[in-house]
Formats: sequence, C-alpha cells, structure tokens
Amino acid sequence: MGRPEFETATAIVLITAEPGKEADVMQELKRIPEVKEAMLLFGEYDLFAKVECNDFGSLGNVVIANIRAIDGVELTKTLTAAPNS
Repeated sequence: MGRPEFETATAIVLITAEPGKEADVMQELKRIPEVKEAMLLFGEYDLFAKVECNDFGSLGNVVIANIRAIDGVELTKTLTAAPNS
C-alpha cells in the first residue's frame, strides 16, 4: 500500500485580524490566486480562506509568504484537508 495521491492540496485558513482591518485583509485575500473562497466571520476568527495548491509545499508557502504577510493579519490557523477516499 503506497502513499495516497492528492489531486490538490487544500486547506482552510482561519484568520484573526487587527481590529478595523478585516475588510482590508479580505481585499488582499481576494488578490491571491490560490485563495478560492474567502469570507468574513463572526466569532473567534475574523476571516476564512479556502486555499488550493498543487502540493503541500506550495500551500505552506502561500500561507506563510502571502497570507501571513498581509498587513492586519495577527494570527492564522491552517486546517489541511484529508484526501478523498
């Protein structure tokens, strides 16, 4: 039994933004091609982003180099998707 093949690496990124910066962060998220969906939230986290990449290395780079680098992002929590069986 080998390792499972992934068509894409998918993750949900939960984001805490600085107060008052939520809309700015949302606009910047929309500029990242790998962010396929984003929305503002009420509750513990301020924003949600669905990220799809070709592999998990690229996904990590998008989260670290693009999402965490957005002015106003305080914290991220990344939930990687399990493969479909």
